Formats: sequence, C-alpha cells, structure tokens
Amino acid sequence: MKTAIERLARGIAVLGGIVMVTLILLTCVSVLGRGLNSIGHSEWLTGISHSLAEGLIATGVGPVTGDFELVEAGIAFSIFAFLPICQLYAGHATVDVFTSRLSDKVNAWFIAFWDVVLSLVIWMITWRLCAGLLDKMGNGETSFLLQFPVWWAYAASFAAALVASVTALYCSVGRVTYAATGRSILPASGADAA
Repeated sequence: MKTAIERLARGIAVLGGIVMVTLILLTCVSVLGRGLNSIGHSEWLTGISHSLAEGLIATGVGPVTGDFELVEAGIAFSIFAFLPICQLYAGHATVDVFTSRLSDKVNAWFIAFWDVVLSLVIWMITWRLCAGLLDKMGNGETSFLLQFPVWWAYAASFAAALVASVTALYCSVGRVTYAATGRSILPASGADAA
C-alpha cells in the first residue's frame, strides 16, 4: 500500500510540475510578445526605421491570447497536485515552539491529531470542489477569451484533490498508528531521514 500511495503522490506531483513549467514558459512567451509588440509600436523604433517597426508588428507578435485564463486553471491544478507529496512526507510548515519540550509520545499524538484535522479539511475541499465541478458542468460557463468550458479546470483540480484525499487518509491512519504503536507505515520525511 505504501508503495502505491507513494507512486500515486509522486506521479501527480510530477504532472503538476510539468504543468507549472509549461505555465512559466507560457507566461515568459506572453511577456516577451507583449514587450516586442510595445517596441514595434514605440516612437523610438518608428524613428529609427519605420519599415522595421511595421515588419515587427506584421509578424503578429503580442501577448498569448487568454494566457491569464490558462495560468489560472493550471495553477489551481498544480496546487492540488503538489498537496499529496507534501502530505506524505510531512512537508507542511510546522511551528514547534511549545511542543519541542514535550515527550516524543505526546508529540506523536499532536502530529496525529493535526494530521487528521488536515485530512478532514482536504476531504471537505474535495467535496466542495466536486460540487463546484457539477455546478460548472451544469451551467455551461466558459472562459472569457478562449471560451473553453470552466469545468475542465475544475475536473483537473478535482482529480488531483482526490489523490490528495486518498493520500491524506493514508497519512492520517499512518500517523495515528505510529502514535498508538510506535510502528511507522509512512515513508520517512526529510527530517526523519536525516
């Protein structure tokens, strides 16, 4: 089970990373196009060479149409895609100012408690994301410029959130098991591996 959850979490994180890199490249191309378009319309370039300015504009350089719509949809997916791997390896930010003085057993129960709470929150977000997906599918809403159905972004985020929910449940069981028995079924986190 540990290997399957780990592969699932890693796989969705890699997919989220590919989407994130693609969005970064898209944004860079869009900003570069917007900049070249501005230069083509500038008095500076027109003053140097009117034909060069017209030639640059004639190439059609400009921002990528709907870039912000794609970034908005892709970032939402990426956030949910990174959540499972972060949950699995206990990568969330923690503050242990008060708990660092407590025994390992008490800390294990604190960690288990907050892990269960976080899992419930992830499940609630997944549930509401499903409700939003069904609503967007029903009303036929599309994005402003590209006119793609908004539910596509909801569906991608929902799929990643489902993986996050399964991983969160597994982690909650693992951390409660560790607190109760001292036996770990989870992979070692960065702090635990050192």
